[in-house]
Amino acid sequence: MTRMTRTTGNDLHPSRRTVLGGAALTAFTAVTGAGTANATTTTTSSAPAAKWPTEFPLPDGFLPEGIAIGSRPYAYMGSRANGAIYRTDLRTGKGGVLFAGGTGLVAVGLKLDDDGLLYVAGSTGVARTHDSRTGDVVATHQLTDATGHFINDVTLLGDRAWFTDSRAAALYAVPRGRRGTVRTLPLTGDWVQLPDVNNANGVVGTPDGRALIVVKSTPGVLYKVNPRTGHATTITLVGAPDVANGDGLYRIGRTLYVVQNRLNLISVFHLNSTSTKATLTGTITDPRFDIPTTAARYGNRLYLVNARFTSPQVPETTFTGVAVPI
Repeated sequence: MTRMTRTTGNDLHPSRRTVLGGAALTAFTAVTGAGTANATTTTTSSAPAAKWPTEFPLPDGFLPEGIAIGSRPYAYMGSRANGAIYRTDLRTGKGGVLFAGGTGLVAVGLKLDDDGLLYVAGSTGVARTHDSRTGDVVATHQLTDATGHFINDVTLLGDRAWFTDSRAAALYAVPRGRRGTVRTLPLTGDWVQLPDVNNANGVVGTPDGRALIVVKSTPGVLYKVNPRTGHATTITLVGAPDVANGDGLYRIGRTLYVVQNRLNLISVFHLNSTSTKATLTGTITDPRFDIPTTAARYGNRLYLVNARFTSPQVPETTFTGVAVPI
């Protein structure tokens, strides 16, 4: 078990709703053995017996989608409603608004850098960086035109923050730090852009740090992308026909977690040494999932936000973040 590092101090304002306690049971289906795809075992286990909450509230009507966690026990979540950023102390489940957002702003995917900069995919052609301590906007990057584009997710690789565009066959590379020129990387090779659906969504670096893995939500394909050329190679899936509704990606070593939002499922894959093949090793589901979109890790847990796309997206709609053991 990974030891959780505890820190002191809490500068967060209490949430408007009571912290939700208790862990629901998490079902994990293990798929074992090469050539034995039909041999499966299903086990049910409870979340870790830690005192930290495994479910916490977000403000009503927040419309969350992205979540980021760094080396300290704080989760940062973005709002599709107005671009606000909410920060939760994972030790208590209590949180507060870090950045209030504004008219026309959106916050979707997020990633937190070691220097404290929070990179935010802003949907309408925009990416932002925030100071994760104060919430202040450090920089705004106009990646592309506002119309016809959906800047969806972000990951950090090398000296760049890489953003996906669900409505265009391109990635955008923003220099990590406060200055630099944005680079547009057209996607080629095996990549096929489909009309009127979400294409590129989640993104993460390969284990060797030399390439990117991008999930195409529709029809559910994983690609390995060369960050110099944009050449995309389809990753062969073993044990799963596709990763339909693939949203957020998270990787630990050669283990890749694919959040499949409307399926209320996380598929767990083992990558081969070249990241050209992904073998399904298990799935994670939980009765508390309500269309989870993205995931971030702290200790031996994955934390996810429930976007609740099939529920009314109104100011009264309640939202939560949940944690599952890994």
